[in-house]
Amino acid sequence: MDDDEVIDGVGARLRGFRTARNLTLAELSERTGLTPSTISRLERGHIRPTLEQLLPLARVYAVPLDELVAAPRVGDPRVHLRPVRRHGLTYIPLGVHAGGLQAFKVIYPPLSSSRPPHDNTHPGREWFYVLSGIVHLSLAGQRTILGAGEAAEFDTLTPHWIANARDDIPAEIIVIYGQQGERVHLTDV
Repeated sequence: MDDDEVIDGVGARLRGFRTARNLTLAELSERTGLTPSTISRLERGHIRPTLEQLLPLARVYAVPLDELVAAPRVGDPRVHLRPVRRHGLTYIPLGVHAGGLQAFKVIYPPLSSSRPPHDNTHPGREWFYVLSGIVHLSLAGQRTILGAGEAAEFDTLTPHWIANARDDIPAEIIVIYGQQGERVHLTDV
């Protein structure tokens, strides 16, 4: 893929990042300082992006510039893990976010230092695999205990929560979220 092809594809990627996060042009404008008109023209490919425009967009979307523009990968294929803490949990992304499904390692602190579980609902499905420890999974109020080596899958329109079942050690899981699940678990407050 040559440079022109990469640049020509940036508009669609920018629109994809914005819509995946359910942001309006006005909301993105507030967060980036770019005008809604400029964002719209970038997304439609009517203007070529500049570094001054891409930097605030990359910050808002929490992605590196090369991912924002889908630059061809060269060199080191490793994912540089940047933990995110939300609601007392640690989320470690296991891939480069490109929309669709996203995998995370999630660390649940011991039960005594956790916030009380509360039900979540959102469109989609959720999958998880317990790496270590023991977790409670509640689906519509019915609790299941899962240990290391066990997995679960469920419709996320069912009220659900996951919590560490032990008071002495953290529990670790690998989870796969769709766009709605990622938004609910990682960006909503």
